[in-house]
Amino acid sequence: MSRPILLPSSIDVAVIGAGAAGLSAARRLATAGVQAVVLEARDRIGGRAHTVAREEFGLDLGCGWLHSADENVLAGLGRQSGFAIDETPPPWRTQAFNIGLTPQEQAEFGQAYADFDARVAEAAKAGDDHPASTLFVPGERWNARMDAISGALNGAKFAEVSTLDYDAYEDTGVNWRVVEGYGTLVSALGQAAPVVLNCPVTRIDRMGPVLKVDTARGMIEAKAVILTLPTSVLASEGVRFDPPLPDLIEAAAGAPLGLASKLHMTVEGAEDFPADSQLWGRTDTAQTGGYHLRPFGRPMIEGYFGGDLAWGLEAEGQAAFFDFAASELSDLLGSSFRKRLRPVATSMWGADSFSMGAYSHVLPGQGDAQTGARARLARPVENRIFVAGEATSTGFYGTAHGAWMEGERAAVEAIVAFGLDPRLSSGELT
Repeated sequence: MSRPILLPSSIDVAVIGAGAAGLSAARRLATAGVQAVVLEARDRIGGRAHTVAREEFGLDLGCGWLHSADENVLAGLGRQSGFAIDETPPPWRTQAFNIGLTPQEQAEFGQAYADFDARVAEAAKAGDDHPASTLFVPGERWNARMDAISGALNGAKFAEVSTLDYDAYEDTGVNWRVVEGYGTLVSALGQAAPVVLNCPVTRIDRMGPVLKVDTARGMIEAKAVILTLPTSVLASEGVRFDPPLPDLIEAAAGAPLGLASKLHMTVEGAEDFPADSQLWGRTDTAQTGGYHLRPFGRPMIEGYFGGDLAWGLEAEGQAAFFDFAASELSDLLGSSFRKRLRPVATSMWGADSFSMGAYSHVLPGQGDAQTGARARLARPVENRIFVAGEATSTGFYGTAHGAWMEGERAAVEAIVAFGLDPRLSSGELT
């Protein structure tokens, strides 16, 4: 747990949101001696990095992979903090038992996707900012399957994804996991941060020399604010600005949150499956789930659903995820397989009013690195309102470490705005 505090009447910096970006910002501000408080709407810290304890395991409902792990700052911090980092490679490029796809077909799909990525890179180099789906080969067998992958990567189909932004993502191809849970790690790193829980912010009055931040627990005055709210919350004006900030709201709308949902299930007779293997339900539609069999060797299956499928299942409620997964897996593994499954945890990020989705993608036409949605989001307002989160990261969007790094970036901007030299403050918050 973070260090709970009462809402102060005034502060140097009010950090809004106790996810990875907000906690990182608070840590960095503390090293500079800047007084800060983190205002969190939920009754916990971590944001979309959230681990729940089930079946004696830590199960991630939000982010679960340390992407670009060999360069991921959170992998290093995790090890320093005593967390177990599992380096077992992800099974994403395989299909267990070759069900539904022969090895040759799996290789053909891999080549088709690599060719698609190359076309996107070429278009991005030329400055073309179109829907990535325009670079599909018309009528190619694998187009629907590529959109299923996009649901996992972007939370949306490629028709809703900017070619420029998609190409800008940086990936070393190394992906590790935190055995205790990624959310557990993020929360542990934020334990010392001064957080006021159950404290949603409703309005920021910027008419005077001091910002007035209205919350459910009262008003707090701040010299600066670091906003780490999800873009869909900003775009829906979950927090109002007075006077309004239409450019910020428009920028947030240009990088909306897509949806990727998880379902954790126990499975009887788990030894029938190789540890850390993968199944995709269908190969001819984007309306299908990905199933991680025996993650960490556990007797479990982790289902993953993205884009339109996830939104539709969320609209029907948590039970719909299990019904869909059990049906798909029974089609693949036999009609009696449903009886071996039991749901234990389901994410509902789209229905969560404090997130309204999973992670951001940039709409076509909004992907320019200098003038697009992410760049506009990251631009300080009046040198006292700073925005940070995975959505402001150009190379590591959609990731917890991208959010963490952006929180530090925004904190440094605030430190400089106070006339301090960030190079003189590089210690760790304890």
